[in-house]
Amino acid sequence: MKHKKLSWLIATLFTAPLLVQEAFAQEAAAAGDIQQVNVTGIRASVRNALAAKDASNSIVEVIASEDIGKLPDTTIAESLARLPGLSSGLDRGNASQIVARGMGPRFIGATLNGRELASSEPNRAVRFEQFPSESLSGATVYKTQAAEVVEGGIATTIDLQTVSPLKTNGRQVVLRADALYYPLARDIQGADKTAPRVGGVFIDQFANKTLGAALAFSYQDQPSVQKNKRHWGFNETNSVDVTGDGKVDKLPWGFQDEARQGKDKRGSVLGKVEWKPNNDVQITADTYYAEAKIKERGLQHWVDGVGNWDGYNSANYSKLDVRDGYVVGGTISNATLLNNDFIYVQDTSVAASGLNGKFNAGEWKIDADLSTSHARRASAWRDLRQSAFNVPVTWSFPGDEVQNYSFGIDSANVANFGAPSLYIDTDGHVKDKLNAAALSASRAIDSSVISRIKVGVRATDREKSYHQTTWTLQPKSAIPASAYETINVDGYPAFFGLKDWDGTIASAFGPNAFNPNGQTQEGWQTQNDALAGWKVKERSTSAFVQGELDGEALGKTYRGNVGVRLVHTKQTGYGMQSVNGAAPTPTEGGTSYTEILPSLNLVFNLDQAQERQLRFSVARAMSRAPLDEMRASRNLSLSTTDTSQPVTGSAGNPELKPMMANQVDLSYQWYFGKGSLLSAGGFYKKVQRYIAIESDTTTINGRPATITRSVNGEGGDIRGLELVYQQAFTSLPAPWDGLGIFSSYSYTTSNIKEQTPAVNPYPIEGLMKSNGGVTLWYEKAGYEARLSANYHSKFARNPTWGAGQLIMNEAETYLTLNLSKQLTPNLQLRFGIDNLTNQKAVYTSANNPGQQEVTEFGRRFNLGLTYKL
Repeated sequence: MKHKKLSWLIATLFTAPLLVQEAFAQEAAAAGDIQQVNVTGIRASVRNALAAKDASNSIVEVIASEDIGKLPDTTIAESLARLPGLSSGLDRGNASQIVARGMGPRFIGATLNGRELASSEPNRAVRFEQFPSESLSGATVYKTQAAEVVEGGIATTIDLQTVSPLKTNGRQVVLRADALYYPLARDIQGADKTAPRVGGVFIDQFANKTLGAALAFSYQDQPSVQKNKRHWGFNETNSVDVTGDGKVDKLPWGFQDEARQGKDKRGSVLGKVEWKPNNDVQITADTYYAEAKIKERGLQHWVDGVGNWDGYNSANYSKLDVRDGYVVGGTISNATLLNNDFIYVQDTSVAASGLNGKFNAGEWKIDADLSTSHARRASAWRDLRQSAFNVPVTWSFPGDEVQNYSFGIDSANVANFGAPSLYIDTDGHVKDKLNAAALSASRAIDSSVISRIKVGVRATDREKSYHQTTWTLQPKSAIPASAYETINVDGYPAFFGLKDWDGTIASAFGPNAFNPNGQTQEGWQTQNDALAGWKVKERSTSAFVQGELDGEALGKTYRGNVGVRLVHTKQTGYGMQSVNGAAPTPTEGGTSYTEILPSLNLVFNLDQAQERQLRFSVARAMSRAPLDEMRASRNLSLSTTDTSQPVTGSAGNPELKPMMANQVDLSYQWYFGKGSLLSAGGFYKKVQRYIAIESDTTTINGRPATITRSVNGEGGDIRGLELVYQQAFTSLPAPWDGLGIFSSYSYTTSNIKEQTPAVNPYPIEGLMKSNGGVTLWYEKAGYEARLSANYHSKFARNPTWGAGQLIMNEAETYLTLNLSKQLTPNLQLRFGIDNLTNQKAVYTSANNPGQQEVTEFGRRFNLGLTYKL
């Protein structure tokens, strides 16, 4: 109910302004000429963002830096998640992958300075938290298509812009230092509560300001702390009547808890050089590198053996709580309890470099660009696992975040558990490499409805691969009881874990326990690892022509662009194939396609001052298939004696075509003052060839086959409404003239359904029916304050690596507070609280309210200083 009330509150913000804005506009008009003042801080970023939004011929959202090295948030992901129609999923408590206009990450295009980015994810999704504020000057979110914009984002294309040294006035040096505090760490024994964050940017010009250089860096040692409880789901197909009422009682497979603590070290560096010897030549070279090194110590209890397969265990249950046929609570006398003492390691990196040249050749402006982008990800789950059998367990998981349980043994006593085994669960590696070259030319045209013509070509070569190794080790020497200690976590049964994890593992299992080379694997591990590996190659060329429109019709001026983009792509997927469990053999497949993407954007000025605008856009857009789903790997079963029997199995699909959409946007925007906007808009997208995992009837080697894989389906409609109200209250009497507000509300609906669950499937991934936020800000006399509340309704999400593992991310409201005071002209003191109300992340699976996962990341406090020279 609290989420609904907040949603209504956000929506009502758009009715009250209509009653007062005309009065404000009249007062501003009567005020006469306004003196030129130097505007900085929050007010400057609001004005700059609105100016860019106003000037664009497309429908866009813009984030502008408040100052050099001073975006509103720690990373660009947090800023993006507050824009109209956008939100994000969380990873380790941080905003990460973006969802937009009711569509998930697979519909989001991402570029850095206009160049497509490689990704450390198995698919194409970009983790935006890898871009800290020091390296960026802003971002532009293209909600409508234009021929010159790189194809790939049906929902939106997000272009991140790095700082430009030649656009900066003189030398700029900014240094930031923060102390972070995580109160949740008090609940987890051994967890770090505090950590540092530092960053800076240096910009200068040389050779009479014809040469500019920028260097930016950031480093953050973020404590990784979280608490989690997860239900494993129910035995849907082999349950029996346990209570004796003649009805089937579906028992849970089990459940687990988890407490995690460790290090999440993130760093980045940006280097950029611009050379402009004259007005006809500008050469820019830039490189960006970011990495994250995660090492987390975690502890888990697994409660297994509760599923009652075919009724074999019916006599061992009592006090069952059955709701709608599902057993959400009770007692079992003989469960299996596992204590998992694990280390999770993950190293990711992304690098992007480019060389750009802009030249004037007579009336033509030439733009040539070369770029390369690389991304890597290595991760491994190292789990010391010990089991206790015939354990009495009482549990209650009825939903609504209620997750209670207790064990009938001392769970911290290692003597109650058997000998340990070491599981290295998928030591996995992703590599992505993307090279691109682009060339465009434009020139003005006189005496024509088209004021400028622009043409261009682009070529890309991309290769992505994944491989993994899985193995299990038994100790070479026994681990003594003295090597363990009791570890307490607030609200959880006690765990036991190693005092010296790395040292004890090396002693008991050998110094090469984590080296995948030379490990002895079980047959099923070798088979699974081979089938899990894949490689995809993708080569694409595109060409576009675009005309800029500028004219007058029916007494009103208009501007815009019209164009078409032609895209040709060839793709090949590689992998391994196993037939009837035989040793895997190499296989490959692929396809090619050509798409035509026309687009039209028009801006009609409804008054002479161009404050009131009507914007219209129509286009055809595309989003390519996830790269990991284009793998050729197949695991097949077939009859070798009866060839009429169909082939069955699971597979990737290298023949996937891109998802397409015909889309229309219409919006009204009223720029009624500096830093002030009132707008309402609607959009419609007809999505075709939507990609979902399903059982597909196809042909393999001339035989009919029913294969579970990703396929291009029919698609459907996505409709949405977006409202925005923002205002800087400069006409109020002091000190209230430092107030401002930014608010938005979006409503989205769609008839597109996923393929899971089988009964009542989820809506399209990323669909939030309601999404909005309110930011109240104040800036005056060196003081700055910002309070933000952002809400989204529940939406389908895939927070794991595996495609199709969808859950419902329940409704969430996040509050953030930021305060600052300018102590001297060069020194600023800052304080902030993220997740002010300690919102938890709640996932519900299979549309079953009793099958929930609840994760607590906790609040985050920061206290910092910014020094500017």
